[in-house]
Amino acid sequence: MCGIIGYTGSGEAAEVLLRGLRRLEYRGYDSAGAAIVNDGAMKVVKRAGRVDSIAPLLDGVEGSTGIAHTRWATHGKVTDGNAHPHTSCGNDLAIVHNGIVENHAELRAELEARGHVFRSETDSEVIAHLLEEALRGSKDPLRAALEVCGRLRGSYAFLAAGPALGKAILAARKDSPLVLGFADGAAYAASDVYGFVEWADDAYFMENGSVALITPEGVRAALLDGTPLEVRPVKVAFEMATSDASVYAHHTLREIMEQPEVVARALAPRPEIELAAGALRTAGRVFAVGAGTSYHAAMVARYAFAEVAGVDLQPVLASEHDLFLRWMDAGSVVLAISQSGETADVLEAVRAARAKGARIVSIVNVPHSTLERESDLSVNVRAGPEVGVAATKSFTAQLSTLFSMALEAAGRPPLDAERLRQLVTSALSSEGSARAAGERLRDATDVYIVGRGVHYPVALEGALKVKELAYVHAEGLAAGELKHGTLAMVEEGTPVVLVNPGDGTYVDTISNGEEMKARGAFVIGISERPNDLYDLHIPIPEARGLELPIVEVVPLQLLAYYVALARGAEIDRPRNLAKSVTVK
Repeated sequence: MCGIIGYTGSGEAAEVLLRGLRRLEYRGYDSAGAAIVNDGAMKVVKRAGRVDSIAPLLDGVEGSTGIAHTRWATHGKVTDGNAHPHTSCGNDLAIVHNGIVENHAELRAELEARGHVFRSETDSEVIAHLLEEALRGSKDPLRAALEVCGRLRGSYAFLAAGPALGKAILAARKDSPLVLGFADGAAYAASDVYGFVEWADDAYFMENGSVALITPEGVRAALLDGTPLEVRPVKVAFEMATSDASVYAHHTLREIMEQPEVVARALAPRPEIELAAGALRTAGRVFAVGAGTSYHAAMVARYAFAEVAGVDLQPVLASEHDLFLRWMDAGSVVLAISQSGETADVLEAVRAARAKGARIVSIVNVPHSTLERESDLSVNVRAGPEVGVAATKSFTAQLSTLFSMALEAAGRPPLDAERLRQLVTSALSSEGSARAAGERLRDATDVYIVGRGVHYPVALEGALKVKELAYVHAEGLAAGELKHGTLAMVEEGTPVVLVNPGDGTYVDTISNGEEMKARGAFVIGISERPNDLYDLHIPIPEARGLELPIVEVVPLQLLAYYVALARGAEIDRPRNLAKSVTVK
């Protein structure tokens, strides 16, 4: 879960790499570094901390070829020495790496026995030393990369540059994303297209299990078995205008506020929805695989598909997919849900399901992602780039897309996109109430978010947002389960959030709220109906049926944001978390 970027061309590499790293910092922000190649020499700068910590060190560094990295630590502490890039013994080669080298310990022992000196605790450094050996004797760099990859076990995307390669950059990819870009005599490489799309919209998404030699003049690529690949770039358009936080203090708040347009865009008719619905109508079993927020979307979808289409959809937590494989076969459809399309556990689950003969329909936000390319059919949720680590607009876009599929499968009219736009806009007007509630919960150590029926997975998602953004322990609870343990935790002042719209769950949820209130709970109600039970009321507009999960999650997102703001948390980049979970 790291961000890597490379550039080779006629411009100054330092400027390109620094701007690209800032775009990719959502992938990791423990440390950052860059290696710049210029006239047979290489300058390496790296520091623990954010990308901006290396900006002064790059000032005045010249060179038209370079690689850079922003880290989310997996092996080795967060120190200057463990920051990437890592260099060879001769300092004529540097590498940046995303992934995990599972056999790094044995490789390191071999290399040290041959005289190599290591400077870090990371698994990544073995790649630099292996490549140094493989390049000896003027070997073709592409063949050298293939030789190194043949020694590595695990997942990886890495770039290599240095005087040993001149103006070329080596790239390799196995189970971690890597995309190349081309424009105006320059070439780029990055963990995702977001890193370079402001300069290049011709992109080549590297095949899984392949290597490439990149120069300003072009690229040579091959599979790991040496089979040459034809490189065919595609045009990308990823709504980059939404990448700036603009008038908002944080990307996360901007993305919450974008949801009226996002939901309307996701609900727009498109052929992929009809094709997905057709697959669902004939499926023997239907599974929805996801992780984190995407798993909560799968849980909401279970209620929606049962209610409107009579389909028994089984949510599957991606990391636990093995349990469900026994029921998957050629008649099954797996809905694979992922914002990035690169989530390691989801990809593993999809590959296992495909091996059982299941048909894969992906619900994904990032175009040309690995998940999209490995699916039989892909439906893009059209949320646009989501920079904040905590998923917000991608969740409501996923729900909108899943609901459209369920309704189409049932032959029922779609949700009214304009009505949903207005409802979500109205839900955003609760910002003032959410801010007041957030300030009230600033010093909370525990928060319980309670919902019943389809509102239970929405409560789970709300609790996840509080944990991610504010670093406060929060639990999403099924209202009917309070008597089975949770009431023992409620005491004077315990914050409880009731997800309590005026549908068929309203009366029972009020009763559950009364039980907690009687034991001293401070109750925050999310509902279109005021009630004397609530110590604070966050209003939502009157909505119905499938509209409700989309509408009611908005004040939960705002609440989490304002708790985090009140606590002074790092909102866009929560500690210890990264946007795209590309390692298991």
